[in-house]
Amino acid sequence: MPRSGAEARRRLQQAALELYQERGFDQTTAAEIAARAGVNERTFFRHFPDKREVLFDGEADLRAALMQSVAEAPDGLEPFEVLLRAFRKSAKNLQNNRPFSEPRWKIIAKTPALRERELAKHASLTDAVAEALRQRGVGDGPAGLAARTGWAAYQHAVQAWIDDPAQSLDAHLSQAFDDLRALAAPTLPRRAGPEH
Repeated sequence: MPRSGAEARRRLQQAALELYQERGFDQTTAAEIAARAGVNERTFFRHFPDKREVLFDGEADLRAALMQSVAEAPDGLEPFEVLLRAFRKSAKNLQNNRPFSEPRWKIIAKTPALRERELAKHASLTDAVAEALRQRGVGDGPAGLAARTGWAAYQHAVQAWIDDPAQSLDAHLSQAFDDLRALAAPTLPRRAGPEH
């Protein structure tokens, strides 16, 4: 039996991840997760409201960390630079927890109910980041657009990191934001060729 609440929570998360990989999300029950973790079902529900939330634990902490990182970014940075700094900080936690992060993403990708939950969580996080940008003085429309676009670049970087773990998540994140800036940069007019 786990002795602490934190230990029980960690074991429940690990058990859920294993069972979802072995059987699939839809075929796994909260009771089975609890049994694998060595706790009773009541303990499971003390930690998580349902079996989906096992994979989304830490959202409130992530929201607070992103908002704090945006708020603490040095003055004078463009919104994308502020977001890149904030996402880099959260990316460290994701990278340090790769044994959980990678299979989690794969389970979510192949489970419609989890993808739907993830989209709702991402919308909430994007709104929080947009609000943090507004508090820095970024206008309402640009703050929302920057937050949504920045979050998309972050998601793109995480998927690239899962597909290509040879590079760090930070390197993939830098590349995604470089690509984003390149897409937004004005293109130079094509030089006309010599006339004949």
